[in-house]
Amino acid sequence: MTDGPTGLDLEPARIDPIRAGLLCRCPNCGKGPLFSGFLKVVDRCAACGFDFTRLNTGDGAAIFIMQIAGGIVVFSALFVQVAYNPPIWAMLVVALPMVAGLSLGLMRPGKGVMIALQMRNKSGQSRHDS
Repeated sequence: MTDGPTGLDLEPARIDPIRAGLLCRCPNCGKGPLFSGFLKVVDRCAACGFDFTRLNTGDGAAIFIMQIAGGIVVFSALFVQVAYNPPIWAMLVVALPMVAGLSLGLMRPGKGVMIALQMRNKSGQSRHDS
């Protein structure tokens, strides 16, 4: 359906919100950027105008990312230590930048997925009326 000569869609876009979150795009339309800074979520989508102010992921994404990055680095370091027995300074030189890189690299997509899951499950729009 279109709204006259402007051609604006009235129906919601048929996109995968998880994929849009991983790509750091608006989970509602899949077109507008989700972040204005590294982790600062935009107030409104530039493409569809969806309001993100009522959604709040808190520290949820950071907790998942720490567990994922920590698990990968710890098990990799354990395997390398058992298999090759390198000196501890070599393990620190490799493991510390690896955990920092994984954490920073996964943080934006992780937060995007958390926002997409909130939107899909409508957790930011619940009301407790008495």
